[in-house]
Amino acid sequence: MALTAETESRLYRSLRVASGAAAHLVALGFPAAVAVLARPGSSLFSWHPLLMALAFSFLMTEALLIFSPETSLLRSFSRKVRVRVHWALQLLALLCALLGLAIITYNKHLNGKGHFVTWHGLTGLLAVLYTGGQCAGGVLLLYPKLMKNWTLAKLKLYHATSGLVGYLLGCASLMLGMCSLWFTTTVTGASWYLAMLCPLITSLVIMNQVSNAYLYRKRSQH
Repeated sequence: MALTAETESRLYRSLRVASGAAAHLVALGFPAAVAVLARPGSSLFSWHPLLMALAFSFLMTEALLIFSPETSLLRSFSRKVRVRVHWALQLLALLCALLGLAIITYNKHLNGKGHFVTWHGLTGLLAVLYTGGQCAGGVLLLYPKLMKNWTLAKLKLYHATSGLVGYLLGCASLMLGMCSLWFTTTVTGASWYLAMLCPLITSLVIMNQVSNAYLYRKRSQH
């Protein structure tokens, strides 16, 4: 029997709520698991995986999920409040990422190892730099009068789509980090595959959110 449009809409909304809830759990659970594995404070390096997991898995994911119409933890608040919290979380994510980058750079210097010679290192560097640029670009949304020739709607569209690219870069860096010698010797078997699913799940949820909020809506207007 064919489903009615109302039933399909209700089913689709339920799936989005479930996937959003899963993203919240993964966003918090992944850094918690990394903290257990890395044991921050046991060495200088131990802070790097934790800070990067906090930046790209927890803080940045929550900063984006704030605008989810179904699963935002602040959906009862005004958009102005959500924008301010988004900004705060993004800045914290950038600070964690910069600190994590500085720590791993200094740690490699102390151990006489090459800098940014792996795909993980290069992707991580690009993700951190991109995040910094994205945060700077977000200022234009707070003060749209700085860009007189651009409409606010167009600025929001470009900020959302470029932010999605930055978020995917961060998730890619996390996944490549899980291919490193440190992680593969610590996590093996099914646990490794489960860990790899974490950034993949949040990436798909955020991609769906941004696509529905901006890309599909923009396409439907033409």
